[in-house]
Amino acid sequence: MSKTKTLASQNYDRILENIIEHIEQSKFRAFSEVNKALLQAYWNIGKELNENAAYGKSVVEKLSMDLRLRYPDVRGYSERNLWNMKQFYETYEKLQPVVAELLFKISWTNHVIILNKTSSNEEKQFYVELCVKEKWSKRELDRQIDSSLFERYMLADKPERVTALIPKHESTDVAKHFKDEYMMEFLNMKKDYSEQELEKAILDNLRDFFLEFGRSFTFVGSQYAIDIGGRENRIDLLFFHRELKCLVAVDLKIDEFKADYVGQMQKYLAALDEKIRLPDEKESVGLILCKSKNHEEVWFALAKSLSPIKVATYKTKLPDKNLILKRLKQFRINNESESNRKEKTKLN
Repeated sequence: MSKTKTLASQNYDRILENIIEHIEQSKFRAFSEVNKALLQAYWNIGKELNENAAYGKSVVEKLSMDLRLRYPDVRGYSERNLWNMKQFYETYEKLQPVVAELLFKISWTNHVIILNKTSSNEEKQFYVELCVKEKWSKRELDRQIDSSLFERYMLADKPERVTALIPKHESTDVAKHFKDEYMMEFLNMKKDYSEQELEKAILDNLRDFFLEFGRSFTFVGSQYAIDIGGRENRIDLLFFHRELKCLVAVDLKIDEFKADYVGQMQKYLAALDEKIRLPDEKESVGLILCKSKNHEEVWFALAKSLSPIKVATYKTKLPDKNLILKRLKQFRINNESESNRKEKTKLN
């Protein structure tokens, strides 16, 4: 193919991508407007039911039947959903000044999940804000609630680790696009396993892996071979991050972090940038996944590193939710006691 044809083909591909982006943006805007109108209607229905709550269950049953007869082609007027609308209004009427602008930016399905699977108002607000920020699907939201993200967020032992539970997509620091800890209970790993078994389990469960690691990941390959000095080196997992526009090399470890792992990753990243990276892509990023890590050792190991490397831990079992809830209750009691003590000190 001549150079002229190659340039024409590249121009055509760019034009096609631009047009597709315009179409997708218009579809998203249309969905957003329809979703907003639907949620406004549900809010008003919930308000009506709240203000006439004295009529009780029999009226809701009759309303459901009459509405379904009036609008046979419209889903959403079941008795259960009418109660959800009432709960929707009653819950967020109190929180509206805080989350008013966010309420109409997520789907009704996600609202129902939050209403029915969370307890406190602060937990509801937490998931509403994250649904908007992360654009979570129903499946992603379900997964985050089931993994006790809110409770783990509240109970993290250090402030910097609290926020690290959630990746910061707007950050200019590449490493902050990755979490400090990943929950991989979906792998169903036995008590003892090898790195090869861990890798196979991830490959067998890539859909769930992307739910935990982010939709911006695109799978490139496993045991990705790259020649360095005439020797074949293999990267456990290689991805492309569409948002960062760079390759992401993942090194899987089944033990505690060791400083040697950084040197190995630096070698992989240098080779990827020199031999594999395309001209319009940014420098490659390394993610070292370990079973545990000593934060001071990680800090010193990365202190002089010029390569963008993130060291994160993973868990293959979900934490005991009852234990987490017990700790969270004690955490709130301690916080209230501390607030009361400070208030008394001010008064004195």
